[in-house]
Amino acid sequence: MGRRQLGRGGAAVRAGELTRALLTGGTGKLGTALAERLRSEGWQVLAAGSRDGDLARADQARALVERAAADLGGLDVVVNGAAAGFSAQQFENVSEADVDAALGATVKGSFFVTQAAAPYLRETRGLVVMVEDVAAYQPWPSFAPHCAAKAAQAMLTRTLAKALAPDVRVCGVAPGPVALEPGDDPGRRAAETVLGRVGSAADVAAAIVYLAGARFVTGSTIVVDGGRLLQTGPAGHA
Repeated sequence: MGRRQLGRGGAAVRAGELTRALLTGGTGKLGTALAERLRSEGWQVLAAGSRDGDLARADQARALVERAAADLGGLDVVVNGAAAGFSAQQFENVSEADVDAALGATVKGSFFVTQAAAPYLRETRGLVVMVEDVAAYQPWPSFAPHCAAKAAQAMLTRTLAKALAPDVRVCGVAPGPVALEPGDDPGRRAAETVLGRVGSAADVAAAIVYLAGARFVTGSTIVVDGGRLLQTGPAGHA
């Protein structure tokens, strides 16, 4: 099979592989590391951040997708990683703005970006990856808007997998502790997992690369959490 050189990422990849990707949330801590890792695998990646538009607005989501398709010469993969509103607070103190921020980037952004990208992905029999979170599957009272948004995004994984089949696959990747925030205690975060360690963006990227080549997988989520969802004691709660 022939090979082609990519304009970004440097490495050669086999023609026909899904390697041209739009990554939303691509300028944050996890997103930046994901983009770098995917490029090291030979992918072309347009990593978009908040400066690239408000993805909760359909017109701005569409504009971003169109720019990505033009810059990359087509579109094979969309990784919906944009998120907002991840902050701990008492449920009684959560404001309407907090809920709007969480649902806007994660739910509306994933919906509208995927909707705009669908015609391009149908042409390439491409892939949508929702960057979910173990918070979609665990109740964290101090992060209620985030949990609600991620649970809705996880349902979009399954709903859109049916809506876009058989031409486009839709899968999820649900990270656990893989990108520590300032002030995080590495020992405490490691204790949240049954493997006793913190993961990395490379672990999440490996799952995305796998899904790009797994042509018989759709509507499923790969949990990349070191076994955090298996925890039933205090270490399993935020």
